Amino acid sequence: MPASISEWDAKHRAAAEEPPAEPAGFVRELLPLLPLGPALDLACGTGRHTLLLALRQQAVTAVDSSGVALEILEKRALYLHCATTHIRRAGQIANRRHGIQLWQADLEEVSLPSEMFALVICVNYLQRSLFSQMERTLVPGGMLLFETYTVAQLDFAGGPRNPEYLLELGELRTAFPSLRHLFYRELRAGKGIASLIAQKAN
Repeated sequence: MPASISEWDAKHRAAAEEPPAEPAGFVRELLPLLPLGPALDLACGTGRHTLLLALRQQAVTAVDSSGVALEILEKRALYLHCATTHIRRAGQIANRRHGIQLWQADLEEVSLPSEMFALVICVNYLQRSLFSQMERTLVPGGMLLFETYTVAQLDFAGGPRNPEYLLELGELRTAFPSLRHLFYRELRAGKGIASLIAQKAN
């Protein structure tokens, strides 16, 4: 069973006592190549990637099911002098040049707007029902950066254990058929993970 919202809230509260998590190496390394237009950080958690993007003066919509995670993100954003606003639904997403929009939404029920974002980031979260929405929410020329665990993770300690929330080997390669692959890899070295950067046609 997936963790409930209350379980995620508890995990985020515990994590808030520790130093903020570093951005994923995949995101950090490729940051100079990523579009500077409006970005969506899907299942943002406490915002390690939201803040990375916001600090380069990029407008970011950070969406997560956990209100606690977004509260922590807001505090960290204010400390870094990044402006934040709250929204309740997709129709409130503003076309801004910078700042963070915090959006608490049930990711199992969320409806992403069409052709809104130049960049979509989704790291360590797998919800297959969102794949087509992630394609549609990109503007022409927009880019998707996706990375999460594969079933190979079951051979290593830590990480998710439920196969429902692990990519099958090779699955990510065909998950976004309308996008052109710019980079793809699957690793099995200390962890099982698949990474993709793909772009929507102009």
